[in-house]
Amino acid sequence: MTGLKWSRRTTRKIAAELATLNIQVSHATVGKLLRGMGFSLRSNQKQLACGSAAPPSKEARNQQFEYISLLRETYAAMGNPVISVDTKKKEMIGNFKNPGQSWNAEPIQVYDHDFRSDAVGMAVPYGIYDTQSNQGKIILGTSYDTPAFAVGAISTWWKTEGCKRYANARELLILADSGGSNGVRPLAWRYHLQNKLCDPHTLRVTVCHYPTGASKWNPIEHRLFSEISKNWAAKPLDSYETALKCIRKTTTETGLKVTAQLDPKTYVKGETYSKEEMEQLSLVRHETLPKWNYSLFPRGEFLE
Repeated sequence: MTGLKWSRRTTRKIAAELATLNIQVSHATVGKLLRGMGFSLRSNQKQLACGSAAPPSKEARNQQFEYISLLRETYAAMGNPVISVDTKKKEMIGNFKNPGQSWNAEPIQVYDHDFRSDAVGMAVPYGIYDTQSNQGKIILGTSYDTPAFAVGAISTWWKTEGCKRYANARELLILADSGGSNGVRPLAWRYHLQNKLCDPHTLRVTVCHYPTGASKWNPIEHRLFSEISKNWAAKPLDSYETALKCIRKTTTETGLKVTAQLDPKTYVKGETYSKEEMEQLSLVRHETLPKWNYSLFPRGEFLE
């Protein structure tokens, strides 16, 4: 009794095992018999939710998508900006292989192993995509992907582009995933939104989070990040300047324009804030799915 309840068998191995029992069949016949019994080659499916939080119901997910759509239309009609934000996959800077193919007379020679010790550094691309103007901005961090870094990137976008593009706007809608540095859990995300964005720029900020597991519907994923990946495919990101140039040259037939800049600051992970500090935030949760939807107001502003 070894405790082994099953083992992985190919059709050829099953046919060989049957031959030891004087049952002569080919591996093709074994495959036909398995398919007739309802078996087929299958891969794993990521369907089971893990963690302490219960997965959102289908009704809640649908309600959140409808609510986001309503707010996007409302903000656009009022001339207020709507941005989609997220962190793109981190990249090692150095002469490493970059997935994809490109037209070249000769293949580009890169390191045979992707050792972190051979890298110049890490690139943390935080993106801000303006859904109305079809323009994106990437802040390329060199430290950690923290809430302070995320909010700092959004604040930089507002100071350099947003306030000029929407000169009369006093409200901003942010669409974000439910996890990561701009997720629903990090207290530092809301703390920095208040202190780095709302108060300094007297800006009312509303945040809507996409439900867990629904990040692929976040506009930035298929409108900006995918285009950047296609543009630098097979191009080794041997320096931060190379990465920035590849990002800036990303365009589409629909008129996408992208700007990029480096953020060399060092950000500290694991920021903590007291209950008293969080209670001082001028934050109001919406009646509709308050966990995912909330607004922050400049402190001192009258809340109706």
